Amino acid sequence: MKITQLLHSSILVQDIGQARAFYEGVLGLSPSTQRPDLGYPGVWYELGAQQIHVLALANAPQAIHAEHGGRDRHIALAVDDIAALKAKLDELKIAYTLSRSGRRALFCRDPDGNALEFVEN
Repeated sequence: MKITQLLHSSILVQDIGQARAFYEGVLGLSPSTQRPDLGYPGVWYELGAQQIHVLALANAPQAIHAEHGGRDRHIALAVDDIAALKAKLDELKIAYTLSRSGRRALFCRDPDGNALEFVEN
């Protein structure tokens, strides 16, 4: 047996509307039409061959384990222009930290505290 690829990553949120405003309004992702009715609120975002599944859970944990997202559970996403992302986050007053490795990368959190890494590709 050999694992061949990552298919999706799931993120738990309490408020699907607030999460969609962030993932769609701030990050510019478009909801997938492939998500079936699963009996609970959520949205899928397709990123190439992979997906992010945002799942609404009324009691989703909001604990933040580390100030810097690189020391916390997180997903990493490739971006083509890290400066443009920084400008958008600054404009919206969304806190972020720069990668401590020296890469052109930054970390921020969604409204539920989920850590996201963005790496210029």
